[in-house]
Amino acid sequence: MPDARAGEWDDMAATKTPVEVDGRRLMLSNLDKVMYPATGFTKGEVIDYYARVAPVLLPHLTGRPATRKRYPDGVEGGDFFEKNAPKHTPDWVRTVTLDSPGSTKGRETIDYVVVEGLATLVWLANLAALELHVPQWTVGPRGGVRGADLVVLDLDPGPPATVVECSEVAQLIRTTLVRPEWGGLEVWAKTSGSKGMQLCVPVATTPWERTHAFARALAEHLERERPDLVVSRMTKALRPGKVLIDWSQNNGSKTTVAPYSLRAREAPTVSTPVTWDEVAACRAPEDLRFTAPDVLARVDELGDLLAPLLERRQRLLDPPAPAQGVR
Repeated sequence: MPDARAGEWDDMAATKTPVEVDGRRLMLSNLDKVMYPATGFTKGEVIDYYARVAPVLLPHLTGRPATRKRYPDGVEGGDFFEKNAPKHTPDWVRTVTLDSPGSTKGRETIDYVVVEGLATLVWLANLAALELHVPQWTVGPRGGVRGADLVVLDLDPGPPATVVECSEVAQLIRTTLVRPEWGGLEVWAKTSGSKGMQLCVPVATTPWERTHAFARALAEHLERERPDLVVSRMTKALRPGKVLIDWSQNNGSKTTVAPYSLRAREAPTVSTPVTWDEVAACRAPEDLRFTAPDVLARVDELGDLLAPLLERRQRLLDPPAPAQGVR
């Protein structure tokens, strides 16, 4: 793919630009369209970012049916979530048909796209799929649904709280999970690319109902421990100045923004893996705010900080019962 930093997109003024990606011929369109008006970040730069971050992004998408959030006219021009593969999906793009009980569109099944190659990633970026969201479970090579292999804890700050307070809660979660009664679990952190953070705990494959129950028990435990800082309930009146630990992301029907995905904010921010030293040092929201160019530089220097999620499979214990008399 052309390198946007080298200015090679300037030569692509034509509305349609043919390229070859991993042996697949793609027709890219409107590369100079501005997708992020506040910064001038173009569709060509979106595609370039995804092409260049692919080596660390694709392993986190493999086997996970992707929900795409598309912005055909940029981040200020409206959006829609897309689960079903478009009618014009190339035959070389992997899709998997899954049941869709209770679909708002009356479908009994959905043909999901599974992003497992650079050509598919570039094809989606060309469709202005700025955000990529995936579940905590995977599908097998032939499409069978496997259990969850991640517990995800989504930390959502209620204003005036920010990612600074999320960082404090993240450290509480880390020190809690390492205790023997919680399984001695290691956890990895990433920014949401928006206001908050997400913590990821790789586990041996298990039914999502177990990871869901575990995450809820942890959130409720920390709410009891730090009611001044943590809330486990969605009720808006409870959230100002606190951090919601959203355990519901572990429901089998839910998805979370993928590591390295762009977000549709004012600037092209990214859901970015971070070190625990960076989490501990966070004193202002800007400390944990990274844009696409920042992330490419970080990957060059640090590699994939979330690589352990792909290999570690920790045993998930049943959560400890609350202390007697504690609700």
